[in-house]
Amino acid sequence: MPAEHTAVAILPSRDPKASAAFYARLGFQVDSDHDEYLILSDGRGWELHLRAVTGWPAKVEDNPLGLYLYVDDVDAVADRVRELIIEPGAPHEKPWGCYEFAVSDPDGVLVRIGRSLD
Repeated sequence: MPAEHTAVAILPSRDPKASAAFYARLGFQVDSDHDEYLILSDGRGWELHLRAVTGWPAKVEDNPLGLYLYVDDVDAVADRVRELIIEPGAPHEKPWGCYEFAVSDPDGVLVRIGRSLD
């Protein structure tokens, strides 16, 4: 049987606890807390690491990082963060073949949540 592959994002955060609270709204829980390094997952395949970095980013709006989370029930996740959704009317179908919406985490990471329409 072939080995499974998993990629995990490690994101810098000014305040990992505040970031963990944001990601909890998306469905993550803290699996391991090492003060300045948190490991989060949703128990179904999402995993994310948050690392404390003082002063990151210098200006939240300049954060170049992004994260895409695939999920079957996009609308259920959207309902948990409806007031944070960036684009009015989202989630909706995109030209690149996904049904999705986007939010920003406390450090300005663009987080898209969606599913493929294929």
